[in-house]
Amino acid sequence: MAAIQITNIQKRYQSLQALGGVSLSIEEGEFFGLLGPNGAGKTTLISIIAGLNRADAGNVTVQGHDVVSDYRNARRNLGVVPQELVFDPFFTVRETLRMQSGYFGLRNNDKWIDEVMENLDLTNKADTNMRALSGGMKRRVLVAQALVHKPPVIVLDEPTAGVDVELRQTLWQFVARLNREGHTVVLTTHYLEEAQALCNRIAMLKSGKVVALDSTAALIKRISGSQLRVTLSAAGNVNLPGSLQSAVISHETPSDPRQFFLRVTDYGQVENMLADLRMAGCVLEDLQLLQADLEDVFLQIMEG
Repeated sequence: MAAIQITNIQKRYQSLQALGGVSLSIEEGEFFGLLGPNGAGKTTLISIIAGLNRADAGNVTVQGHDVVSDYRNARRNLGVVPQELVFDPFFTVRETLRMQSGYFGLRNNDKWIDEVMENLDLTNKADTNMRALSGGMKRRVLVAQALVHKPPVIVLDEPTAGVDVELRQTLWQFVARLNREGHTVVLTTHYLEEAQALCNRIAMLKSGKVVALDSTAALIKRISGSQLRVTLSAAGNVNLPGSLQSAVISHETPSDPRQFFLRVTDYGQVENMLADLRMAGCVLEDLQLLQADLEDVFLQIMEG
């Protein structure tokens, strides 16, 4: 049984087709990435999974429970960290988490609440009123609220947007631990290095459709080999020789017309490339060998 099964989800807002038939199966225990540019439909899809929005067509199940017809069980199995900072200004952190426990019928949940607060570095803020917290601390409380009922499926919608490095590290250590213990994690983020480091499998959305779905390693392999970044000195020829034109991956950057990115499929090619540059009268100002990463794949797919 899939942790989340998404089948042909469609959603339109007047003339905007937000989701155009999205189908995904996220397996139990996966750390799954949902990536895409702003407006791709990620938050709309998460809202439908969470029951905050209704799809025009298709269906979603969480741990086998339909999010519409069996919404109580679907929501018990799901914890969602939203993008927006939503909080009640009249309660302390501990009171907020106790109330969240109550929504799920959990009594005497203080032991787990204490553990969640400790892992998110909220213990010293337990009795602080929510309105007195910084933005980063409020973000931590949102994460704690999503985890307070120990859901088997956790959805994180841009959880580290605009927060400090310390929170990112604290959050990822805790979430990675939960994933190792069997929790399914779905992450949307614009920090692609986070997705590459954490996610086993990734789906990319563009204009409401899935345009890529594979393991992280397989997606990165779409860009074969490495890249050689060459910056030519004005002291010599600043044009690449014809023998290297077929290896050019991208045009030179507008800010530096002497910079080129060349595809390298074998390290032995580098020596030949350097020899061709010397013969053409080019003088190197800078040279760097770059490994392809998820950002390269993302840009290639979104621009394609």
